[in-house]
This record gives sequence, structure tokens and C-alpha cells, in this order.
Amino acid sequence: MISVPFSPFHRSGSGSPMVCLHGFTDTWRSWELVLGELERHHEVLAPTLAGHAGGPKLADGAGEAGLLEAVESAMDEAGFEAAHLVGNSLGGYLALQLAARGRARTVVALAPAGGWRAGDQSFRETLGLQAGMQQALKALAPHAGALLGSPAGRRNATRLVVNNYAHIPSELIAHQLLGAASCEGALPLIDSALRDGWQLDAERINCPVRIVWGSEDRLLPWPQAALRYREDWLPHAAWVELDGVGHCPQLDVPLVTAQLILGLTAE
Repeated sequence: MISVPFSPFHRSGSGSPMVCLHGFTDTWRSWELVLGELERHHEVLAPTLAGHAGGPKLADGAGEAGLLEAVESAMDEAGFEAAHLVGNSLGGYLALQLAARGRARTVVALAPAGGWRAGDQSFRETLGLQAGMQQALKALAPHAGALLGSPAGRRNATRLVVNNYAHIPSELIAHQLLGAASCEGALPLIDSALRDGWQLDAERINCPVRIVWGSEDRLLPWPQAALRYREDWLPHAAWVELDGVGHCPQLDVPLVTAQLILGLTAE
């Protein structure tokens, strides 16, 4: 079995503060392929979310509130009263929630979660898929080395999150696979989302927002999973569709993603 260490956060670079928030069951290393570019312009803090591998514990029943509290605590400890916020999937949704709390200078949200149109129950299928995936990964974890030993295995391991995978180091894929298998908060957070859903006080967001979505997103399909953001919450945001890109643009097309992030923070 592959063994990889998990750490609570990454912090490096210089310039105005930036916080990068990863997706559900990921770790801060989801940002590894874009950090070099971002850190040339920003002091970057990339925390692992509460309840995730390497992150702080998530209190029973804490759900979204516990995730936000942990990120705000990390920002406070770093001395970041407000920062450029970048988030993917769950992290994109959290970045927008933090913007509504006044903690954002800008937000770049990559396929943010919670954007199903009100009344659309298909989110339950997505959460059910994620619950099944997490259980399957626990069973696969002892065999990760063999699974990732071939291009076909690496394709299978990444097919739900990226469309382009050959450039992603095997060690990083292994880290993310084992991180997902070790995510203690996965099922409690799914239960919380099923119970509480998603709400965003978008009128309180007064900073520039860019939303980026891949046309080949298999977890949050474009445009169905974005309709509430586009029609109700953030119709005036800067919207970018990336052709041929999957759910995690920062892994799929890191250079393009870094340029999209830095293009907004430089404005």
C-alpha cells in the first residue's frame, strides 16, 4: 500500500493574500500544479478543509458552518482580514460564502457546488455518487500502487475529476486518492447537505467574481449544475466556460487556470 503524509495547510509566496480552498474529499495539494504561478504574485494560504485528511477535526453535526469557521480561523491566524479567494467545487461554494461575510477581495470559483436550480432534486444523485465513491476508495486504497501503475489505471482514478490526466504526477494522484479514502468528514458532510441544502446571500457579495466551469465536468455537469448561480445568485459575475475540461480545472489545465485566477486579481 502506498503511504503518503497529509498536512494541514500550505503557505508560501509573496504579495497580496490569497486563500485556495479545495473540493470535497480533496486536500490542499489539489492546488499543487498552479501554486508556482500564483505564488509569484500572492502570498498563498491553501488549507485542508475541516474533516478532510490532514485538516482539523469537524465537530459532530457542524456541516457547512464548521467548514467556514475553520477557514476563517486559518485566515485569522495568517493575519488575512480579507484575501483573494479561489475555490473548487465545495471550496468554490465556501469561497462565495466567505465573500458574503466580507472576507474576499475577489473570488474565482471553479465549478462551485450548490448551483442546482431550486427544486431540482438531481443533487441527491450526485451526493449519492460521492458517498459510493468514498466507500469504494476505502476498499481500493490498499491497492493504490497497482491501480496507478498503468496509464489505464491513472485514467480510471481521475476520470470523474479531470479530462486531461497524463501530465498529473502519479504521486499526486495517489495522494488525492488516499486523501479521499481517509476523509472522515465525507459522510457527515453529505448528510448535512442532504438535510440543509445550499443557500447563498449573494446580495452581500460586493467584490469581483469570476466563475469557471469545464464543459466536460462529470460531477457537476455544465450548465445544469450552474443554473442557480447563473439565473438567481450571480448572473452578473464574469462567466468562463472551458471547452474539454473536467471538474477540477486546476489539475486539468493548470496554466490556463492560473492565468484566469491572476487575470482577475490583477484588475
